[in-house]
Amino acid sequence: MDGGCGLNIMYAKTLDEMGVDRTNLCPIQAPFHGVMPSRQAIPLGQIDLPITFGDQSNYRTKTLTFDVVGFLRTFHAILGRSCYVKFMAVPNYTYLKLKMSGSREVITIGTSFQHAYEYEVESCSHTIAVVASKELATLREEVAEKNA
Repeated sequence: MDGGCGLNIMYAKTLDEMGVDRTNLCPIQAPFHGVMPSRQAIPLGQIDLPITFGDQSNYRTKTLTFDVVGFLRTFHAILGRSCYVKFMAVPNYTYLKLKMSGSREVITIGTSFQHAYEYEVESCSHTIAVVASKELATLREEVAEKNA
C-alpha cells in the first residue's frame, strides 16, 4: 500500500509468475521518480488487469492499470491512490489493513507485521546496494578523470 503514490506498480517478475505474456504490455515512455533512490525509472509498459479482493461469498473486482517495471522487487505490486479510489478503500497503515465495502459486508485485507518487516529489511538491503553501486560508479569516474 502506498497512498502517497499515484501509480499502481507491478514488477515484471510478478507478471511472469502470473503467466501473463509481456507482449500484452502497452508501450509507455513517461518516466517516474521516487521508486528507485536517486534515479528515474522508465516502465517496460502498462497493462490493465482485473483485481479481486475478498472471497467467493463477499468480493469486489475492478480493472486497474499497472506500470510494469523491470527492476528487482521486494513486493509483488504496489497499490497507489487510484486503487483506493476505484475500490473506495481505506488504508490503515498502523495495522497494515485495507478496508473496503463488499457485496455483503466490509472486506478487510491485511498482512502480518513479521511479513511487512521482512519485506522492509529486504527493501533496505536493496536500496543500500543501489546507492553503493551509484557511489562506486561516481568514484570510478573521479579516478578516471584524475588519471587522464
